Amino acid sequence: MRIGEIFAAGGVVMYPLLGFSILSTALIVERITFWTRLNRRQRQVAREVLKIYQHDPEAAILQLRQAIDLPISRIFLEALTLENPSPNVFRLALEGASQAEIPILRRFSTVFDIIITASPLLGLLGTVLGLIRSFASVNLGNIGTQNAGNVTTGISEALVSTASGITVAVFTLIFATAFRGFYRRQLALIREYGSQIEMLNLARYEAEHGVKPYARS
Repeated sequence: MRIGEIFAAGGVVMYPLLGFSILSTALIVERITFWTRLNRRQRQVAREVLKIYQHDPEAAILQLRQAIDLPISRIFLEALTLENPSPNVFRLALEGASQAEIPILRRFSTVFDIIITASPLLGLLGTVLGLIRSFASVNLGNIGTQNAGNVTTGISEALVSTASGITVAVFTLIFATAFRGFYRRQLALIREYGSQIEMLNLARYEAEHGVKPYARS
């Protein structure tokens, strides 16, 4: 069976399923591009900035501005560009900036959830419509070739729509699960490097203000 014949056999629900499959593919490509760039550069930039910040904060800020497209750079800049912040203010700035980046990291997750949930339901709807069509074609008083053909068409619609809905849902689910894993790892990385730069800032603050370590209340 060719793709066009399969599409025709699936009935009316194949149109929204086609739309879901195109939308899902486009968003998956966008997310793959996003996560590939992020996973390749973010850890390296964070390590370089932490190393530079220990002896030259201004150079660290310049390095971050050159990589402003990365979430970790925007988070660090929110705190590092404050004027003489206390350790508490510095930490709050990091936390606030981190929260602001979460929607970017989780982008399209709601759309993926809708596609994963709705596609099998559309397939089930196609099954019901196909069975209704089959039973409506049954004429016990006239069992002929045309009658049997209508029944077969209805059953074909039921099976094809179900298979299509499950296929779209499973395809989307595989990538959506991978993206959720990437999100959790990036969140852990942001917390790790955020804690490190917070400690470096605390040490610098104590040195500049003559505060002895562990002497704070």
